[in-house]
Formats: sequence, C-alpha cells, structure tokens
Amino acid sequence: MKKGNISIFVPHQGCPCACSFCNQKTITGQNELPTADDVRNAVDTALRKKEYEYEIAFFGGSFTAIDREYMLELLKAAYPYVKSGQVKGIRISTRPDCIDHEVLDILKKYGVTSIELGAQSMDDEVLQANRRGHTAQDICNASELIKEYGFELGLQMMTGLYKDTAEKSMETAKKIIELAPSTVRIYPTVVLKGTYLAELYLKEEYTPLNADDSAELCAILVPMFENAGIKIIRLGLHSSRDIKENMLAGGFHDSFGELVKSRIMVNKILELPPADYQVYVNPRSVSKLKGNKKSNIYFLIERGYNIKIITDNGLDVDELRIK
Repeated sequence: MKKGNISIFVPHQGCPCACSFCNQKTITGQNELPTADDVRNAVDTALRKKEYEYEIAFFGGSFTAIDREYMLELLKAAYPYVKSGQVKGIRISTRPDCIDHEVLDILKKYGVTSIELGAQSMDDEVLQANRRGHTAQDICNASELIKEYGFELGLQMMTGLYKDTAEKSMETAKKIIELAPSTVRIYPTVVLKGTYLAELYLKEEYTPLNADDSAELCAILVPMFENAGIKIIRLGLHSSRDIKENMLAGGFHDSFGELVKSRIMVNKILELPPADYQVYVNPRSVSKLKGNKKSNIYFLIERGYNIKIITDNGLDVDELRIK
C-alpha cells in the first residue's frame, strides 16, 4: 500500500523568532489558520483514496509553540482517525527549543507518532547569524528527549545559510547522523522577498548558493545520510507559484532532487581514474545520468571519461554498475 501525508499547514504560528529565511505565507502558499473542521474535511477527503496508508501531518510553523488551546483543538480533531486505525499516526514539525516533558506528554496522548525538528544547522555561529534563537545543544537535548518518549525523530537541515560554508554543512550532517534520526529533510536556502536574508542579499552582504552549487553540496550530503541508514524524505522546497514569484536568489529548482541524484551518479564515475567505461543503469535513469542537454556527458569527456550507457532493467532506479 502506498504511503501518504494529509498535510495541514499552520503557517507562521508559534514561532518565537523571525528567522532570517522565513516567509511562511510564501512557503506554504497560505496564511489562514486551519480549524478543527478543516482538519476533519481534509482527512475525510483523503480517505476516499483507499489505496493509501495515511498519516496526518501538521506543518508550517512551530506546532508545539502555538496557543495551547488551539493546538489541542487541532489534535482532538485528528486523534479519532488515529484511534480508529483510519490513519497510522500524526506527524508534527516544531523548533528544538519548544520541546519539553509536558508537551511530549500531550503529543503522546493524542496520537502523535513522529516529530520533526527544524535543526537547520548544528553550528552555533550559523544559528545565531540566521536569528534562530536556539543553540546546537538545544537540538541535541530535544532529539534525545523525543527518542526517549518513543517518537520517530526527523531532523531538517538547510544548506547555504548566511555565514554557512560547505564544510559547516558537512559537519552539520555528521552531527545529525550522531543523533540517529529516522528521517532527514534537506532544504537549500532560498532568498524570499520580505526576509532578513533578502535585506542582506540586496545589500550584497550575503551570496546564496545557486541551484547547481546546492546540488553539488547535497550530492555529498545525501550519501552520508544514506550510508548511515537514514531516510531522506525531502530534497528542496516544493515548487509553487508563490515561491517563484517571491524568490530573489538561492538553491531552488523544480526538480532539485533529480538534480542531486544526477550529480551523485557523476560523482560515482569520478571515483574511478579517467578511462573508457560501460555504465549500466535502469532505463528510467538514462536521462538522469546524461544530465540536462547531455551536460554530464560533456562534463565527463572534458575530464577524460568516455562512457557508453547500457540499460539494465535489473538495476534499481538510482543504481549504477560500471565496467
């Protein structure tokens, strides 16, 4: 059975800080608060598709920092679907400094199964420069407490933040791996109008990574997580008209995940010395290996690699076999 999220966006509610990159209305495409009826309507509509195993996902703001009565209202609307077995659980996202025993007791009572923390970076200088309002130690403390309570832990990181570097991002990945989350999301920074990063960018005090540079960095990070057995459930922001209309710069691409996977394939070839090779791939991965307008092929030729692509239905979509 396919798995799916019934996403309920609670935009920019509960956040005690205005982070450098944040414009929730643009990211979520909405600014109206959902009601209990909205939750029930969304779930009832989704459940008409019988082929999916769903979980309800409250995303958008810091769920555990919103008004307590409002949080309970949303949870009470969602919980009966968990209790009846119609959905497998509830997933929420929040800030590391908005987790404590009291909050976790409430979440456990109302059927929450997965908690994602917006870590963004494990470097205190980067966190402070981007007005996060918490430290790397807060991330560690919250992560351990979440796992202690038996919740599935997810962590979100960003690349290309103000004062960040590729080396700091790789160190963030290493520290996240040490926390042993079940899932990770990686978001390249996108500069949106009306944010602190936009101010810095327009004053030429901050240069964000573009999509290609972001993909190159993520092509290093993704194997780190995969080799540690951590599932990556998202690469890059979801494409939307609001983001495209409000984006000034940054690592956005409509198919960012595919861009990263394409770069990973090239990196596997570059691990070998320059020569002629036969590269076996799943038929669905041929275009990914070639790159946009055969850009990967030309890139490899310039470095002394001449490859012949051979399709093999027995290989997984992201698998390569090189001879």
